Amino acid sequence: MTKTVTIAHGNGGEENNELIKNIFYKHFENEILAKSEDAAVIEDGKLAFTTDSFTVSPLFFPGGDIGKLAVCGTCNDLAMMGAKPKYMTCSVIIEEGFSTRDLEKIVKSMKKELEINGAIVVSGDTKVVPKGSVDKLFINTAGIGKIEQKGITASGLKEGMSILVSRDVGAHGATIFAAREGIALESSLETDCASLYPQVKALMDAGINIIALRDATRGGVAAVLNEWAKSSDVCIEVEEESIPVQEEVKGICEMLGFEAVSLANEGTFVLTVAKEDEEKALEVLQKTHITSAIIATVTKQYEGKVILNSSWGTKRFLDLPTGELLPRIC
Repeated sequence: MTKTVTIAHGNGGEENNELIKNIFYKHFENEILAKSEDAAVIEDGKLAFTTDSFTVSPLFFPGGDIGKLAVCGTCNDLAMMGAKPKYMTCSVIIEEGFSTRDLEKIVKSMKKELEINGAIVVSGDTKVVPKGSVDKLFINTAGIGKIEQKGITASGLKEGMSILVSRDVGAHGATIFAAREGIALESSLETDCASLYPQVKALMDAGINIIALRDATRGGVAAVLNEWAKSSDVCIEVEEESIPVQEEVKGICEMLGFEAVSLANEGTFVLTVAKEDEEKALEVLQKTHITSAIIATVTKQYEGKVILNSSWGTKRFLDLPTGELLPRIC
């Protein structure tokens, strides 16, 4: 453990896990927190509860802004536990001199996304700090949702199960990088930022037995799969060619030297179902995004590990992301 916190500690990967385990879990340890899910399941499995902070730079980007991101991020964490988002808090830390017009645009984005989820803001807090104390605007939220399907857990994966992604991966991280660095792309690439409850509800309504759900935010799909492999003590074998990635995202990954599966998403989730449910689940997902795909199978080959199978017949481990990825992506 390093003596100081670095940007790498916020990457959603190995260093981030180390920081949480060695400091926060060490002192806050309890049975609910130890499950390390997207949202805590409380009140005898009736409610899901989560909190998040948002510090994205730039505040406005193709397809969204920090306000949309805040509501989607919080409501999506509830949806990943099979919960219908109901109530949210909204606390903002605003830098002196920030444009009230931009602030209202951000709040309007939040309102629009709240309506999609059927949720409301019921409490909040506002702080204004001297210029330079924060970078323009930070938002903190908490959310409560009513659980509609119980038993969704990262530790429920078993051999033979199938893993799907709800759409192409890496769009958010790639979009933020392009917007931050002023890269003019001759394309319509934009963030995947979206509320995921409607898709989750469609899966539940279709009678799909959801084993595990996770939105692939910091650390991307790679982080989710590694967390699941360790939590369930299984091997996850990914077919590299089956991972959907937009060409524009591939191009930015080549510039960055990153893999799309390690880039952040804000409207993409990973889903585990029994083998017999995979085609039905895929059919439901493709009604929203034609790029959704079956990408992996749960095996026992290397327990606790994720393997990437190439079309050339080679295999390699897909590890947790390490080092400084894209700072300030959420």
